[in-house]
Amino acid sequence: MSAVLEQIKEMLMKGKANDVKTLVQQALNEKIGAADILNKGLLGGMGIIGERFKKNEVYVPEVLIAARAMKAGMEILKPALAAAKVEPRGVVVIGTVKGDLHDIGKNLVGMMLEGAGFKVIDVGINVEPTKFVEAAREHNATLIGASALLTTTMTNMKEVVEALKKSDLAGKVKLMIGGAPVTQAFCDEIGADGYAPDAASAADLAKVLAK
Repeated sequence: MSAVLEQIKEMLMKGKANDVKTLVQQALNEKIGAADILNKGLLGGMGIIGERFKKNEVYVPEVLIAARAMKAGMEILKPALAAAKVEPRGVVVIGTVKGDLHDIGKNLVGMMLEGAGFKVIDVGINVEPTKFVEAAREHNATLIGASALLTTTMTNMKEVVEALKKSDLAGKVKLMIGGAPVTQAFCDEIGADGYAPDAASAADLAKVLAK
């Protein structure tokens, strides 16, 4: 692999946003393909951060600064990706369910999904079930990710399942859920398509569900 792609990966993992920007530009100047810069450089680095996060070798602050560095690199790379017609892996609509105002977990999942090559549409917190479905339709999403941090609000995930089932997107868009009180048993009970215990696992699950 080219030395500059290795450097992009290294600097991204260290969270050096300005260095990542400079190196992405250097890679473009060296006529390295936009898809390679994305997959081997930026996403390569985020993938390693995701794995380390799963093993508790790095924590939320390290993920945040790596994600910020990735965003900085993406700003430089976006025009080249568009010109090369590089498509994202899929589109995921994410939000925290109705009645729940927590967003740290959701934001972390969003970063991990972007780090796995997805386009993320964040519909925010306290989201009505129909809003998830409307956003998925509007953005031609492959997946919906619903988060809840409270046992009292996690029951509202069932409403998201129902809203999706009743819509024209039933069978086309998959729903994954997560959050502190959520379990695989609850996921099975309400009929969601998948459950992830943490942000890095959510990105892995999205890759499987998006196939």
